[in-house]
Amino acid sequence: MRGKVFRCLMVVSLMWFGGIAQAQETNLPRSSILLLDTDRLFNASRYGQGVADRIEAEQAVLRTENRRIEAELIEEEKKLTEKRPTMAMADFRAVAEAFDRRVQEIRQIQDAKAERLLRMREEEQAAFAKLVQPVLISIMQETEATVLLNSRTVVFSIDSVDITDLAIERLNALVGDGSDTQQEEQDQQ
Repeated sequence: MRGKVFRCLMVVSLMWFGGIAQAQETNLPRSSILLLDTDRLFNASRYGQGVADRIEAEQAVLRTENRRIEAELIEEEKKLTEKRPTMAMADFRAVAEAFDRRVQEIRQIQDAKAERLLRMREEEQAAFAKLVQPVLISIMQETEATVLLNSRTVVFSIDSVDITDLAIERLNALVGDGSDTQQEEQDQQ
C-alpha cells in the first residue's frame, strides 16, 4: 500500500516539477505526463455511443426472441403435462426427455448469441484502441508529453493534464460514430 502511495506521489511530483504550463498558442498543457480516462473516452465518444446503441439494439432483439421462445416452451410444457395422464409412463418419459434436450439445445444457442454480443463489444473496443492511437499520439506530440497514463491509476493530479475531453472532441471530428469505418471493413471482406 505504501508503495502505491509513493508511486502516486512520484507521479504528482514529476507532473509538478515537469513544469505544467499552458501553451499560449494551443491552450494545451505542457507536461511530460498526461492523463486519459479510457473508459470515458470510449463511452462518451460518438464511436463508443454508436457501439453501445448497436449492441443494445441487438440485445433488445435477443431479449424479445428469448421471451417468445420462453412463452412457446411454457405452452409446450403445459400441453405435455396435460397429456401425461393419457400416456404410458415410458412414452411420457421419452417425450419429456426429448423436450428437456430441446430446451437445453435452445438455451445453448441463446447463450451463444449473448456471448457473441459480449465478444462484439470487446472487438469494437480493440478496434477503437487502434483508431484512437493516432489522435492520442498527436496530442502527446503537441503537448511534448512522453507518458500517457490511464487516470484510473492515478490518485492525485492536476486537472489540466487530463486530455480526455480533447481526445473525445478530436476523435468525434475524425471518425464520428464509426459507421464509415465499419462500412470500409465490410467492403474489404
